[in-house]
Amino acid sequence: MSEFAPICIYLVISSLVSLILLGLPFPFASNSSTYPEKLSAYECGFDPFGDARSRFDIRFYLVSILFIIPDPEVTFFFPWAVPPNKIDLFGFWSMMAFLLILTIGSFYEWKRGASDRE
Repeated sequence: MSEFAPICIYLVISSLVSLILLGLPFPFASNSSTYPEKLSAYECGFDPFGDARSRFDIRFYLVSILFIIPDPEVTFFFPWAVPPNKIDLFGFWSMMAFLLILTIGSFYEWKRGASDRE
């Protein structure tokens, strides 16, 4: 159990620091109910009109997904950061297969018009 003592101490200290930092602003915060203007909705200086829960075009979600997907894919390129003599043929061809799948997916999105703006 003594080999886990530094980890336990680290967890206790980090939990205490987190709780202190989360609770510290509350005694210094002012009550927002004393300022009725802070409770009113702000929409570019106009009174809000319409419902905030209106229908949202699905293309916005598609664009966000098209931006999010390449981020984890980049992590799969890190094995190529090692010197070429360290990667055997299996590693090389597995990365080529990964690039082929990415290329096919990109062409499919392009042909379907996923990135077209209307």
